[in-house]
Amino acid sequence: MSPAGPTVTPVQLLVTEARLITLVPSGDDPDDVGYSERGWMLVEDGLVAATGDGEPPATVRAGVSAAGGEVLDVGGAFVAPGFVSSHSHLFTSGLRGLGVAETLYGWCDSMLGTTAHMSPTDIYWSTLHGALDFLSHGVTTAYNFTDPLQAWEPMVEGRRTGTAGLRDLEYHTRQADACRDAGLRFVDAIGMDATAGTDQDVVDRFAASVEHTRAMDPALALGVSIMGQVQWSPRPDAAEVEVAAMRRHGVTNQAHFLESPEAIELQQSKFALYRDAGALGPDMVFGHFIQTTPEIIEQAAAGGAGMSWQPASNGRLASGVALVPEMIAMGMAVGIGLDDQACTDVADPWQNMRIGIAAQRARTKDPLSMMPERALRLHTLGAAQIMGVADRVGSLAVGKHADFVVVDPRQPDVGPLWHPVRNYVMSMTPRNLRQVYVGGRLVDEGGISVNPLAVEASARIHADLPALAARIGHPR
Repeated sequence: MSPAGPTVTPVQLLVTEARLITLVPSGDDPDDVGYSERGWMLVEDGLVAATGDGEPPATVRAGVSAAGGEVLDVGGAFVAPGFVSSHSHLFTSGLRGLGVAETLYGWCDSMLGTTAHMSPTDIYWSTLHGALDFLSHGVTTAYNFTDPLQAWEPMVEGRRTGTAGLRDLEYHTRQADACRDAGLRFVDAIGMDATAGTDQDVVDRFAASVEHTRAMDPALALGVSIMGQVQWSPRPDAAEVEVAAMRRHGVTNQAHFLESPEAIELQQSKFALYRDAGALGPDMVFGHFIQTTPEIIEQAAAGGAGMSWQPASNGRLASGVALVPEMIAMGMAVGIGLDDQACTDVADPWQNMRIGIAAQRARTKDPLSMMPERALRLHTLGAAQIMGVADRVGSLAVGKHADFVVVDPRQPDVGPLWHPVRNYVMSMTPRNLRQVYVGGRLVDEGGISVNPLAVEASARIHADLPALAARIGHPR
């Protein structure tokens, strides 16, 4: 059993007196977030068993009491689904503040130029620290891009230079282990490193990584995906290699695509590689998707591909503003991700939503282009949908994992809640985050993790990463 195993999960947990946001719409409005001013929720064996308005039925209370369960009276605090990040790089948690004066590729040189020298042990503790950091900010599920076995090489005119040697398979597997040990639900995104070795080597390495993750507890390891690398791969058939692996292993694919404002024509030309390889469909997601054309958006939407939007990191790296409302209007599924801790700097989902709202409204001059209800949906159920895990997480629907946050609008006090759901998005911060639960089990309280590895994770990255930097020369 992992250190985060459910050793103290009550069989039943009854949450009462909640401003309950379920993300379960009551009608056909896709932006209905299912709000109850005074709600309750019953958790059984880590799953949502029932929700309702007002006082829980006497039979429910009696059943919890008879089972020796727990009653959690939140006293008017918000109870909402744990946030879902549809695009994350958890191994970067100890590398914040690097490359601040750089756009994407210069920042990568600084940040990934450091991880290029990490050992499997280094990457384990860095990933564990990042996963616990997500949990402490109310993010209970993440699509996690692992640092590839083939280390970063500088980009010149939009093309990768060099062919760095491969690290051992353990370098990947320890990143998946860290997510599991943190108790974070995750989709494990694996690079195929298609320029290293023979085609059979590429296939065998990927299969070994897939096998490792699929052997884990499926309640935490929710799925496996490909870290799409066509954007910077020199192989003209890289998309075909990825699509073949998608079909063979039954995995999804998310590609960093059309992100940087550099070499835009070259980037745009590579969309055809995915299109012509037959990648477009619900299992294909484009991360960032900023430097698009109307034709590219139309083809991606028509093919059924999704899009992951990282508003905070897009601004931090001066990448631009994605045309998210237009994509949604064309039928494209969209989710929000927090991206790197090294390029959002604080893993704050409320900040991420507000940056996204502000960026879209500033671009369109229309406040209706991104309303708080829609941003909340994109950072919970929408993110889960494009990750292919919405049947298990993303809303407080009966039968799903009981992953939720308790958020107190009175500590600190934000004043009257004129529109509670909008206040939840626009006025809350991590200071209001009281508790985080995964599967009905408390994992963080007041920003302090209950995981027994948390203290060591902090100590290790504070000692080991500066020592690494001293060996290689301090990163920029």
